[in-house]
Amino acid sequence: MKAITVRDRDAGPAGLSLTDLPYPHAAENDVIVRVHAAGFTPGELDWPGTWTDRAGRDRTPSVPGHELSGVVVELGYGTTGLSLGQRVFGLTDWTRDGSLAEYTAVEARNLAPLPADIDHTTAAALPISGLTAWQGLFDHGRLATGQTVLVHGAAGSVGSIAVQLAREAGAQVTGTGRTADRERVLALGVDTFLDLETEKLEDAGEADVVLDVIGGDILDRSATLVRAGGTLVTIVMPPRVRPKDGRAVFFVVEPDRARLADLAARLRDGRLKPAVGAVRPLAEAPAAFGPGPRTPGKTIIRVTED
Repeated sequence: MKAITVRDRDAGPAGLSLTDLPYPHAAENDVIVRVHAAGFTPGELDWPGTWTDRAGRDRTPSVPGHELSGVVVELGYGTTGLSLGQRVFGLTDWTRDGSLAEYTAVEARNLAPLPADIDHTTAAALPISGLTAWQGLFDHGRLATGQTVLVHGAAGSVGSIAVQLAREAGAQVTGTGRTADRERVLALGVDTFLDLETEKLEDAGEADVVLDVIGGDILDRSATLVRAGGTLVTIVMPPRVRPKDGRAVFFVVEPDRARLADLAARLRDGRLKPAVGAVRPLAEAPAAFGPGPRTPGKTIIRVTED
C-alpha cells in the first residue's frame, strides 16, 4: 500500500516521503480501515509517539496523521461494535502507524460510525478538533450555561469548534485572533472579538473558562483573566503561571466513541461546522506539513476517492 512515512527525526517535514509499506495487521480488537480522508497536526513530528512505541522502542519508518474517515475492510479477533463495510471516523493511536496511508489498523473503540450523509473530507476534520474542544470546555473547564469563556485562536480548527459548542451551551463567548481573523470569528457568533495584534489581552476581562491553544506569553498572561473559581485550560504545555483563585489544566485529547457520535449528530443538524481548509492528495502530504502560507481551516489529505 502507499503511505507517507518518516525516518529521520532531525529532517523535519523534509524527511516525509511517499513510500510502499506492507498491508497492516489487525491485532485483537482492531479493525483495518481503508482510509478515504485523513487529518494531521503539523507539530506531531516533534511528538515522542511519532518515533517510539509505548515501550520506548524505535518504530521508524512510522506513518504520521491521527485523524481519519474511511470504511472498515477487516475485523481483528474479538472485535465488536463495528462491521465490515461500515463507514467510520475517529482517532488512531499516538504510538502506532497513523492515517496518512491507504490502510491503517485502529482499535475499534477509537472509532465511531459515520452517517452516510457526512462526507469523508468533513469527517476527517472533526476528531481531534471536536474532541479537544469538547473535553477542554466541559470535561476539564466545567463550562456551564450563563458562564463566560475566552477562546484563544478562535478562527482555528479547535477554537472555531469551541466557539460553536460554547454558544450552544449558552455561554458568553469572547474569541481572540489576528486582525485577518476578525470577520471569520464574528461569523461564528462570538459576543466579542479581541484582536491580539492591536488590542491588549487584558482588555478581554475575566472569564470562568479560558481555553488556550497558543501557549507561551499568551498562556502566561491568561492566568490573570480567570475569574475566582474558574479554570485555565491549555493543550500546548503545562501552565507556568496559575490563576490566583482558580484551576489550571493541561491535557491531551483522548478518544471517545460516544462523543464522536454526538459531534457527528451536531454536524448533521447544522449545529456544528468544522473549519476545513485545503484538501490535498496523499502525494502532497509532505508539502502540507512544511512551512509557508496556509489556507484558513484544517488541511485534509484525500487518500481514496469517495
